[in-house]
Amino acid sequence: MSFKEIYDSQNWEEAKATIYNKTSLDVEKALSAKRRTLEDFKALISPAAAPYLEQMAQLSHQLTQKRFGKTIQLFVPMYLSNECNNICTYCGFSFDNKIKRKTLSADEILREITEIKKSGFNHILLVTGEANHTVHVDYFKKAIEIIKPHFANISIEVQPLDQNEYEELQQSGVYAVLVYQETYHQDKYKEYHPKGKKSNFYYRMETPERIGNAGIHKIGLGVLLGLEDWRTDSFFCALHLDYLQKTYWQTKYSLSFPRIRPAEGIVVPEKTITDKELVQLICAYRLFNEDVEISVSTRESEIFRNNIIKLGVTSMSAESKTNPGGYSVEPESLEQFEISDERSAKQIATLISDNNYEPVWKDWDKSFQ
Repeated sequence: MSFKEIYDSQNWEEAKATIYNKTSLDVEKALSAKRRTLEDFKALISPAAAPYLEQMAQLSHQLTQKRFGKTIQLFVPMYLSNECNNICTYCGFSFDNKIKRKTLSADEILREITEIKKSGFNHILLVTGEANHTVHVDYFKKAIEIIKPHFANISIEVQPLDQNEYEELQQSGVYAVLVYQETYHQDKYKEYHPKGKKSNFYYRMETPERIGNAGIHKIGLGVLLGLEDWRTDSFFCALHLDYLQKTYWQTKYSLSFPRIRPAEGIVVPEKTITDKELVQLICAYRLFNEDVEISVSTRESEIFRNNIIKLGVTSMSAESKTNPGGYSVEPESLEQFEISDERSAKQIATLISDNNYEPVWKDWDKSFQ
């Protein structure tokens, strides 16, 4: 059975109702369970779980330390291009946003990574807009060829590709692929993505299966928090994760929690998730899944990132630029979104150490492949 079949058997409004109807007894049952189910996850993200946040946080801390130790992996994003053929109502790179477009050349990529390496990073995430005529598989392969000698680990966050294209990138040295559904609310999805290949809801949702079939080592999932009800979207993301782990059981998985941030030319939706609710969500995922990696980016504030280290997180970005050439080539080019935590990589590493955790610059080497 494919995930599409599982998804089609669900109903958004019914799933939402079951989450909001969970009681304190459901929460207590989930907290005491030895192996938590999707129904337990619903209870843990429900409003009824809010009074139990301290208990959830303690359990999340214990489970994370048992599985991952006292370590936080550090990575850096590098934006290769802001060209995009999609219209997305929440993104600064949207096709209808009249901005200066930029795609890095081979020389510019080398200049960027030279600057990035000064901060000590060994894990890099390559990010682009979705413009198949410009940033296509051949472009990615050439970029990876330049970057690979300088980094132990290369992840990508680009447009959804076909399985054979992921196979090519896997052979080129890609370790992980991140692809966010943005929202699992199919009816609303089209409103947020009215034009471009991204408007194909099912093609995007089935992308992790193509990644799994291609043998990519790790798949990253997530939803854009702030588009639709965060609890219901997160349930569908957990449903997706559960399916993928059972189907592609040799693959690693990670979760990210991007909250909508301001960007030039867009209006930020008002379906907010508070800091306290985001902590609840992160802890709920950890209680549901002890093995999943959990990442928190520089979208979040200094205060939030200071306090989330011990509550389930396993990786953090630092010193991020969300514009192509932002590190050295063209620092003033348009950002995809505003970052919040602008501290240096050294400062973040010190923060992690001050919490008696170890900042990990390298935990994977391409020679393992």
